[in-house]
Amino acid sequence: MQEARFKAALDALGDPARTTVILVAPPDKGALAEAARTSEELRALGLGNQRLAINGVLHASEPTDAVACAIEALGEQALAEMPESLRSLPRDSVPLRAFDTVGLPALRALLGAAVPPASSEAAASSAAAPPLQGLAALADELAAAGRGLIMVMGKGGVGKTTVAAALALGLVQRGKTVHLSTTDPAAHLAGTLDGEVPGLRVDRIDPKVETQRYVEKIMAARSPGLDAQEQALLREDLRSPCTEEVAVFHAFSRIVSEARSAFVVLDTAPAGHSLLLMDATGAYHRRMVREFEAQGGRIVTPLMRLQDAAYTRIILVTLPEVTPVSQAAALQDDLRRAGIDPYAWVLNKSVLAAGTHDPLLAARLAGERRQIERMSTGLARRMFTLAWRVRPPIGVAELSRLVTPEDGR
Repeated sequence: MQEARFKAALDALGDPARTTVILVAPPDKGALAEAARTSEELRALGLGNQRLAINGVLHASEPTDAVACAIEALGEQALAEMPESLRSLPRDSVPLRAFDTVGLPALRALLGAAVPPASSEAAASSAAAPPLQGLAALADELAAAGRGLIMVMGKGGVGKTTVAAALALGLVQRGKTVHLSTTDPAAHLAGTLDGEVPGLRVDRIDPKVETQRYVEKIMAARSPGLDAQEQALLREDLRSPCTEEVAVFHAFSRIVSEARSAFVVLDTAPAGHSLLLMDATGAYHRRMVREFEAQGGRIVTPLMRLQDAAYTRIILVTLPEVTPVSQAAALQDDLRRAGIDPYAWVLNKSVLAAGTHDPLLAARLAGERRQIERMSTGLARRMFTLAWRVRPPIGVAELSRLVTPEDGR
């Protein structure tokens, strides 16, 4: 019965007369790559009726504004180099607006000719940017600890990989040996670094590799006492989806333990995936504590290490807009419920810190100021900023500049 309902639902989603899937992405190379991956996965499920909406397209109105011109040029380049799987899709373009697209008035004005919402702070948007610490200051603070786990977290598309890679390089600059890894299925880490650095080891937790490793370990441990039929049944049991979750958790636990004697920087998957991993960590913690307490012993679980502020530092990354900041705040609440308190927030792609006189971008600065005030007066214990860069922070040289003291903002 349930299988029939699932098939009927999938048939409805795959029927172009009843369903259209709209993929939304900004004119950004990484975001478009993610959209292409999603498009291909949906096509494999039979959901082929797709459209592509490019959101937040900027056309610079001031040819002398380096920031605005660079944003426009990078957007055009990303669209020109769009993955082949997206090129054939019908495409819509939504221009960047001068206001936050939150609330009914803003949504009505986003696609139509309605009057945009007024901002009482627009007149103040051209004032000098408030003093904000850059990523170099955060790298200094982290290096002072001598060792530990640094987990970079946030929703998809906010720049976690960039921040994680830059902080890892910053620690290497400061004389530390670092293991940089990722749990993100998209695995952008190698492409972001685009090079090797002495003192920096880079890898990823690959679910398929970890699952195979876990299965082989279990089979090697249990097979000697089983006949051929029992071995076949065990291997069949290990094909369960739960096996992958367990395997990834074991890999995560190994990385967490490494931070006892060195620096480990972990670029996590988008928040939803990371919270599932945290759930597994919590379940393991509760089971181990029960078993060891019953035997009168003590154990240090991965969750206990994550809850130890001297061992683990969680860095939340967000963008200077209402929705990403709200999503980061919700993630922080989830972490605190698990007894894990984030160490700092990083505000990525700050146009306010970059400086601009383009009229559209200048009008958006009022909204960015509101988000900075919101973070600094109630959400973030520590806040650091990463200015929007005219040159994309890709490659060792550009990433290193983000954490160099004289250019670390």
